[in-house]
Amino acid sequence: MPRSPWTGPHPLLLASTSPTRRLLLEGAALPVETMAPEVDERALEARSAGLSPPDLALHLARAKAESVAARCPGRLVLGADQVLACDGTVFHKPADAAAARAQLARLSGRTHALHSAVALAGTVQDTFVETARLTLRPLDDRAIAAYVDCAGEDRVRASVGGYQLEGPGIHLFESVAGDHSTVLGLPLLPLLARLRAAGLLAF
Repeated sequence: MPRSPWTGPHPLLLASTSPTRRLLLEGAALPVETMAPEVDERALEARSAGLSPPDLALHLARAKAESVAARCPGRLVLGADQVLACDGTVFHKPADAAAARAQLARLSGRTHALHSAVALAGTVQDTFVETARLTLRPLDDRAIAAYVDCAGEDRVRASVGGYQLEGPGIHLFESVAGDHSTVLGLPLLPLLARLRAAGLLAF
């Protein structure tokens, strides 16, 4: 790992077990520790009816960060969440390959929004959300089935939308408008700007 620009007294504590988010932070040469938040996301979402998709993402990210911060006083905790919305519907990670195929069929030929929210809790308090807009190519059942078979059930179940842009999912898209790290679920540029403003980065 490259020499880190991090100047904080402890590693950044990621309130998530997402390997993608951890790799994004480590790729930016930040020291990271992880802890799973004690948050029932679907129950929290059910109690948050009426929130817009960006506000829902912020609400979930804040709940995750605060859950871990309460157990780890004196640490800077990063919570993150991502909400996919298309034509007024919020989508979740598909339960299995069949659900992934059905979900991709609904997204086929349409533009959807990925709202990626970040909450900092503990020694720094801040929240923000960034949005990317992605357009799938028109896909017939054969193409969707071929993609799901290529990607594998574990991969299509691992992310909202049933795709991973950094993997075989890239074949599904006609266009992507937004920062790559936002699509992956952790908007790095605004996060680094906030850490820099808090005096936690050397440059």
